[in-house]
Amino acid sequence: MTDQDTGTPDIGRLIDDGANAELTAWLSASSPLEIADELTRLDAADTAFTFRLLPRDRAIEVFEMLEPVDQQQVLDGLRDDRVIHLIEGLDPDDRARLLDEMPAKVANRLLNQLSVGERALTTILLGYPEESAGRLMTPEFVSLRDTMTVRQAIEKIRREGLDAETVYALPVLDDERHLIGITGLRSLVLAPPEQVVHDLMTTEVVSVTTDTDREDAARLVREAGLIALPVVDSENRLVGVITVDDAMEVLEVEETEDFAFQAGHSPINMPYLSVSALRLARARAVWLLVLIAAAALTVNVLQIFEATIEQLATLALFVPLLIGTGGNSGAQAATAVIRAMAVGEVRFTDLPRIVWREARVGVMLGAMLAAAVFVPVSLIWDLDLGLVVGITLVTICTWATIAGSALPLLAKRAGVDPAVVSAPVITTLVDATGLVFYFTFAKLILGI
Repeated sequence: MTDQDTGTPDIGRLIDDGANAELTAWLSASSPLEIADELTRLDAADTAFTFRLLPRDRAIEVFEMLEPVDQQQVLDGLRDDRVIHLIEGLDPDDRARLLDEMPAKVANRLLNQLSVGERALTTILLGYPEESAGRLMTPEFVSLRDTMTVRQAIEKIRREGLDAETVYALPVLDDERHLIGITGLRSLVLAPPEQVVHDLMTTEVVSVTTDTDREDAARLVREAGLIALPVVDSENRLVGVITVDDAMEVLEVEETEDFAFQAGHSPINMPYLSVSALRLARARAVWLLVLIAAAALTVNVLQIFEATIEQLATLALFVPLLIGTGGNSGAQAATAVIRAMAVGEVRFTDLPRIVWREARVGVMLGAMLAAAVFVPVSLIWDLDLGLVVGITLVTICTWATIAGSALPLLAKRAGVDPAVVSAPVITTLVDATGLVFYFTFAKLILGI
């Protein structure tokens, strides 16, 4: 059985039918990336069975392309000797991320079974704080001295390049391993053999320290268009590099978490098809309970103004329109600001400019919507009621855009993920406060 969209066989069906020859043929003909993609769609038992059919060398290639949670699922179904073989074959930074996902006892046992050299490299990375550039970097790199000739540099790359994650960006160090420049493989290949590396390097080096937040480091890789980002210690000595592929993985994880928070549920950090219905429900239930508790503010506001509604029941007709508009306006502003924060376009010091800008946007949006609503409300119901709805729309839109733009920046300043206070939270806040504006204007203008 084959998927109509991709032409990929149904791996689960092949396993159930005992079609091992057909499955083996597909594994032999497919790329490691295709195999890794299909493994994430299988349950634990089928994943382990399929993986055991791969030759050892090919298994390492596929294993490296899996996310840590998927790697752990594979390891759960393998014998200890093959588990060690796979973990030994990983780069130190990938190995450290995998061990982070495992229970401490299991991780320590596997770490102790590694070769001395690989265990030492992995232990160095695990010694840095989680979410730091030190934890993300690879200690396997090729560095050059500024006094080397091109011939000597290329010879060193040939000797050490097989163990390095990248040889395209080459840090240049002085005799005390201080980072003083960077050059590229292209420059070396095109230069005369006797030219000195010092003449080919640039001293305008972008680097981070080991305690830099890994998301900030990853965004720097993307924004500066780097192949590799040098990581230095407190004395500017080079200790590792962050490669572009690792940086992009970090950004994918961080942006997935932000998307989950903005949608109002906890991140699951696993492929969708690998997650049970119970785990999906748990990830969403907590946030729904939080939002229900927050929505109690809206209920309380309605209860406070119950007498006002009883005197003019028509007021209740416009509640959904007003709170929906306010929530949408706030969500738009929050989304725009969170995106600008994510790509480094704004920072906390820009808060006054951002609030002032969004306040003007809110006034313009509110005025436009008020003009569209005022005429039909005045004609069908009452001129004063149209005025109440119109003024409320302007006020709610202005307040919503201010709150939506300010709260993510304030959250970031307080050390909270801005996505946590995004659309659902802001919508709930604006709903309650918007009703206060609405019924207050109604009492003032309608005299009830």
